[in-house]
Amino acid sequence: MDQLDRTPATVNLATMIGHGTIRGLVVGGGDRPATDDEIQRMRVLIREALDQGAVGFSSGLEYTPGSFADVNELVELAKALQGTGYPYASHMRNEDDRLFAAVEETLHVGRMAGVPVQVSHLKAQGERNWWKAEAVLRSIEEARSSGLDVHFDRYPYIAYATGLSGLFPAWARAGGTGAFIRHLRDPAELPAIERFTRAKVALLGSWDAVQISSIRTAGNAYARGRRLGELAQERGEEPFALTVRLIVEEGNSVGMIGFGMSEDNTAEFLGHPLGMVCSDGGSYAPYGALSGGSPHPRGYGTFPRLMGHYVRSGALSLELAVHKATALPARKIGLTDRGVIEPGAFADLVAFNPTTVADQATFEDPHQYPVGIPLVIVNGQVTLRDGEQTGARAGRAIRGRGAAA
Repeated sequence: MDQLDRTPATVNLATMIGHGTIRGLVVGGGDRPATDDEIQRMRVLIREALDQGAVGFSSGLEYTPGSFADVNELVELAKALQGTGYPYASHMRNEDDRLFAAVEETLHVGRMAGVPVQVSHLKAQGERNWWKAEAVLRSIEEARSSGLDVHFDRYPYIAYATGLSGLFPAWARAGGTGAFIRHLRDPAELPAIERFTRAKVALLGSWDAVQISSIRTAGNAYARGRRLGELAQERGEEPFALTVRLIVEEGNSVGMIGFGMSEDNTAEFLGHPLGMVCSDGGSYAPYGALSGGSPHPRGYGTFPRLMGHYVRSGALSLELAVHKATALPARKIGLTDRGVIEPGAFADLVAFNPTTVADQATFEDPHQYPVGIPLVIVNGQVTLRDGEQTGARAGRAIRGRGAAA
């Protein structure tokens, strides 16, 4: 956080402490439960991070090494948040066939630890799971009614983005990139890996539901922005073999976009009273160091798409959309002077035209700025005017109240 203070930025940044980071530091990358001593050491790190300004504790349970944690570990670590008011936020263990169990685990952690919960980018992945959306929302509503401070967030797109390795089993990814590639090169293990990966792709519908978003080397640059099924056919390669080859040759530095969500579910999640709006995206630019790859368009278009497409289509009101993108998430992490327009609050303001605001970034051409936003003010300084950056670097590192809050 001190480094952020020393490095002027155009945006504010508040951060949680990540479970995967501290588990990797204390336990390592292996597939095993944490010992009681290791759990205690991780709790100390969480409390230290809170004292340094973190605004919650997050987990990414679909990814290694977080996927190797059991529910007891998560409960004990989340207890480090007790008394702070900060949430346990989770990218859950599963978002498709085992969605119900994953939601219940997340709610269970909050109940047992006695802390607020944030279900990150809630979704029902794969057409055979779309029907689960309403049941999952009922579970969250019931948990809220029973006294659990729980919310969820969602981005306004029907595709997700992750590493291509997400199509492979967690046991094969254990131990890091080197171990993962050794598994992929082992003819005795490859059949089991292939069965898992093909089932994962079938959930999305086909290999053409997987789009390559980033590639490290120039030699495989032809794959960037392409759908795997189409690319494999064009090159005369079997899709699974192509996928494995790309991961091996790129040292596992391959990004993907997966298409498998319902537009109706997306609108329902965005409009739900307990839902916030997130981007789940990164920072990009059409030029310079941040212009590489073919990333998910959400990095450019999330909030213009919310205020434009979803508000104008009637999924939610303009007032509710603004609230879900500003005050509601600010309050969830304890910020009372952000996300509102009132005396004494920080002047973080976006002026947009509700009839013309729109995202321009697409999955095919993502590096496109939105339209309909003439003015952006950060901490009282004009950062963007009429589509042009002013050069102001008014962003701040936003610190929480500390572990003793």
